[in-house]
Amino acid sequence: MSKTCLPDNKIIAGFAALAAGMAIQTSSAFAHGVSESDQAAMVGGSNWDFLMLGARHMITGYDHLLFLFGVMFFLTRFSAIIKFVTAFTVGHTITLIAATYLGIQANYFLVDAVIACTVVYKGFDNLDGFRKYLNVNSPNLLAAVFIFGLIHGFGLSTRLQQLPILGDGFLLRIISFNAGVELGQIAALAVMLVGLSLWRHTPAFTKFSGLANSGLIAAGFLLLLMQLHGYSHTQYPDEFGFPEEMHAHSHDHGVEAEPEEHHVHDDGTVHADHAGDATNTAGEDQHVHDDGTAHADHAGDATNTAPEGQHVHDDGTAHADHAGDATKTAGENQHVHGDGTAHADHAGDATNTAGEDQHVHMDGSVHDDHQDGSPSFDADGFIEFDDEQ
Repeated sequence: MSKTCLPDNKIIAGFAALAAGMAIQTSSAFAHGVSESDQAAMVGGSNWDFLMLGARHMITGYDHLLFLFGVMFFLTRFSAIIKFVTAFTVGHTITLIAATYLGIQANYFLVDAVIACTVVYKGFDNLDGFRKYLNVNSPNLLAAVFIFGLIHGFGLSTRLQQLPILGDGFLLRIISFNAGVELGQIAALAVMLVGLSLWRHTPAFTKFSGLANSGLIAAGFLLLLMQLHGYSHTQYPDEFGFPEEMHAHSHDHGVEAEPEEHHVHDDGTVHADHAGDATNTAGEDQHVHDDGTAHADHAGDATNTAPEGQHVHDDGTAHADHAGDATKTAGENQHVHGDGTAHADHAGDATNTAGEDQHVHMDGSVHDDHQDGSPSFDADGFIEFDDEQ
């Protein structure tokens, strides 16, 4: 073995190790995303915290890095590198900031599936696939990189919107996250450029460049399948042979599986499980109380809450809290009237009502209705006498 072959093999081994590590990360951890620990840490997080999170997100963003690797693969002039990196940066900055600020959302599995397609596209383009297999010239690469940057930025936005970023300083937190993404991208590109530069000065680059880009296409297809697999779980959970809450895959692309006794809402937030409610979901126009029961949404009350000193009935109407009864319930063998007072349950009548042709006295006893000429009762249960009586 000659001396010139040794560094070739080392470089090839280095890139193979990098690819293997990326594959392991992709299939097992899906670290690229917003974990539950990140969500908790960002509650009240500073702009610096959001900047560091953006940097970490980009450094572990294998789909973004694979695409950039394909873009950089054959670029040798510094001016060309700056031009294409700038186009990608401008593209993802536009959609990251705008989509997050305007609250534009989409299923992040589908967005990441499209990002995976951009990886496939770049590998195919590097192999001159458009001319060889489609007999057409490649589309304008600079325009393609900018458009794909817009897509990558939207993917970043779907992740950022899983964090508690609303409130004072909302826009500054978005900008801080984006600045972190740029710093992470610079760090990743620096390592990438050094590795590619060393590799290009060896015979192995010409020999294995085709294989490397074929691997890029394969990695893109793998990411595409995994994202579509994740999407199928969010849309058709009942079609799998085990309960959704038992599904332990980490294909949530960085959103860690919720801890025991927790569940994840559609907006990505994590909440404690509702007692006695394994599904933790309510039907359309319903909400789930903490005791696990599902109730119809309160009419005209989007938050399903009542002002201080009031509570909401199931029909959506708001009433004053029952006097002296913070839990709005009565004691054992008691019931609560509309004025908030608690009374003993009516004897022999679990529903606190009287049967047909019967009425209930204030002591809770049930009597037959009075015949003609008998006294009538007012709303409080007291007898009303005629003047003659």
